Amino acid sequence: MKARKVKRKIKIRQRILAAFSAVLFFSFLLTSVIFNIAVRLFAVYGPYSLRAAHNIAGEAEIVGRAGWILVALASIMFIVAVIVTFFLSNSITRPIEKLGEFAMDIGRGDFTPNDFEFNERELEDLNLALNKSARQLRAYDSEQKTFFQNASHELRTPLMSIKCYAEGISFGIMEPKMASETILQETDNLADLVTDLLYISKIENISTAFTAEQTDLTQLIRDCAMRQQAVAEKAQICLSFDFGEAPITCECVSELISRAIDNLISNAIRYAASEIVLSCHIKAGHIEMSVADDGAGVEPEALPHIFERFYKGAGGNHGIGLAIVKSIVQQHGGQVTAGNKAGGAVFIITLPA
Repeated sequence: MKARKVKRKIKIRQRILAAFSAVLFFSFLLTSVIFNIAVRLFAVYGPYSLRAAHNIAGEAEIVGRAGWILVALASIMFIVAVIVTFFLSNSITRPIEKLGEFAMDIGRGDFTPNDFEFNERELEDLNLALNKSARQLRAYDSEQKTFFQNASHELRTPLMSIKCYAEGISFGIMEPKMASETILQETDNLADLVTDLLYISKIENISTAFTAEQTDLTQLIRDCAMRQQAVAEKAQICLSFDFGEAPITCECVSELISRAIDNLISNAIRYAASEIVLSCHIKAGHIEMSVADDGAGVEPEALPHIFERFYKGAGGNHGIGLAIVKSIVQQHGGQVTAGNKAGGAVFIITLPA
């Protein structure tokens, strides 16, 4: 098998110098030839040609001196042009090298933005783009570190509980039936947590994992309520609807929107006193879906953080359900808000119509 030939790379300044030098060289060479031809023609056919014709040696001397003067001038101009081109190429390549080093720092995990300033618009635009990327990567890196720290903490809690009860059974200090029921419950909680963690990572890239289609949102909400009906009846909660007569359709990923509504209904069942109202309307050119309960409402101090990952208010579960709702809605170009109304909490999803 033949080894792949490595193509030799040339720096930009070398390419500029080589190209400019070649252009200057051929320009001066052509100028010298034309100049010599012109001098000879002038000496033969010019106004002083008759007098010059009697002195061929003088004519040759004049032509020779003019040629040497031209060569000297061309050499000086060539050297000056090379020097100017060298400094010009450095002024172009030095900023590129600085931006290349900055890109290497980003690749090594240093996302600190730079304070470079360039006079060239293209280089300034490139620097702004790199700084924007660095800020986004720094924020993403911070979010990921926080996510994994919180995830490991949430996973550790049920695992430690399972271990403690299993050891209690092993050493005979706990009643097996009671301990096994606790282990099963913690295992279910652990499975739900892992499922939520996998789901929230899956929906980070909606374009490749799911397909959007026209969906009747009123029917979708009814289907979500039907799935939650048994849990609501067990908690003595009534699910009611507030829809118009005409269906409301939207191009969306029905699986994801269903998951968001399911999470909101499940959350409302945990806090409602007796009723949950599900509504869907078109308002101000947007589709507005809401889940309202008649419970105690959301604590004012919890409202700014309620959609953050792993934030758990009073009576919360894992702190991921509402974060999944926010991620799904944002992937669809909408927004979700939480607030309190007279007699309970209300969560509103707004999507483009």
